[in-house]
Amino acid sequence: MENIREGHGGMAMPVRKKERFAILDILRGFALVGIAVANFPEFALFTFLKPDAVAAMPTAEADRWVRFLQYVFVDGKFYTIFSLLFGIGFSIIISNAMRRGASGFRIFYRRMAILLGFGFVHLMFIWSGDILMLYALMGMLLPLFRKCSDRTLLSWAAVLLFVPVIIDSACEFAGVSLSAGVVRLQQHYCAKYGITDDNFAYWLRDADSYGGVFQFLVQGALVRVQEFVDGNRYFKVMGLFLIGFCIGRRRMYAHTVMRRRMLRRVALAGCFAGLPLSVVYAWSAVNGHPWGNAAHSLLYFVSVYIVGFAYVAAICLVYNRHPRARVFSLFSAPGRMALTNYIGQSVWGMAIYYGIGLGLGASMGLSLVVPVAVGVWLVEALFSLLWLRFFNFGPLEWIWRMLTYGRRFPLLQKQ
Repeated sequence: MENIREGHGGMAMPVRKKERFAILDILRGFALVGIAVANFPEFALFTFLKPDAVAAMPTAEADRWVRFLQYVFVDGKFYTIFSLLFGIGFSIIISNAMRRGASGFRIFYRRMAILLGFGFVHLMFIWSGDILMLYALMGMLLPLFRKCSDRTLLSWAAVLLFVPVIIDSACEFAGVSLSAGVVRLQQHYCAKYGITDDNFAYWLRDADSYGGVFQFLVQGALVRVQEFVDGNRYFKVMGLFLIGFCIGRRRMYAHTVMRRRMLRRVALAGCFAGLPLSVVYAWSAVNGHPWGNAAHSLLYFVSVYIVGFAYVAAICLVYNRHPRARVFSLFSAPGRMALTNYIGQSVWGMAIYYGIGLGLGASMGLSLVVPVAVGVWLVEALFSLLWLRFFNFGPLEWIWRMLTYGRRFPLLQKQ
């Protein structure tokens, strides 16, 4: 999510390069690494393999450790960062919209509608794990909170982040599944296309045309809805948006040096409280939630968010001490092109693992999939560095802006 400024005649415009806050781009770039590591096991079809197929892989022992460490250090943490950053970006856009009145909010909602369109195309035609549609829909609710005090915002955020624990407890007690209807519809499409338990993990690898891939994506979109319902994802996203909204409204990202003491506390809390609890959360995850879904949801609440916040705090502290370190350029460049690189990761996943590409799906253990994911991010980072030497925006960011404002923006820097 990019900053917005007011141009001539009060027209809302994207920020100039010199007006950007590098730390936000660096955090976006960092979040993209973790998102790749979290998502590529599904691209690689490893997630869909049955236990006996996973155990038969030559890397099985290493894969068990990698899976455990993913739950400790990755699962939920980078999506937390990404959601916070979206909330910060929304706050900047909404604050400008409030200054401009009705026309500013028309631009905001148009921007969200276009993001919704990007998400729909991504979900239905590229990858079933899209998050952009949910971000756009939840983002449309943020203006309702624009007049709330910071204390009210954070209170709402705390409630929304804890609600999944209450819902999971109620469902567990009542023995009901909120996603049962969606599951039945997904099973209908699986039966229609001939997708079974036996070929589910290999369908995309064996697909020799995009038509086969699309059939899997149709039922996959319903699986995604099921994940949102069972994971109470909309409450989590909205809660994180509100925290990001509060951070953005107070412009805390612009004054990180002045907030070193607070950042140290957050980083230490993540290290000495969040990570130990995250180890327990990981144990629960790899053992099939032995204490029940409600207990697992509570472990998520007390571990994932605090570790995600600690990652943000730690990066801010390092950046404050070494703002000119060259490594930050490697993170900030893909962060400036976050939409392009996020969807680009899905295209890379298709090209590497699906039958319409190299067809390597369901053949790699997790200990090999993770290095591939990091490699894809590194390629995207280097591409972003090269691209931004000549262009003002990433390709999809450029399209997003032009559709939002109904005018052409120069893509080449020399223009």
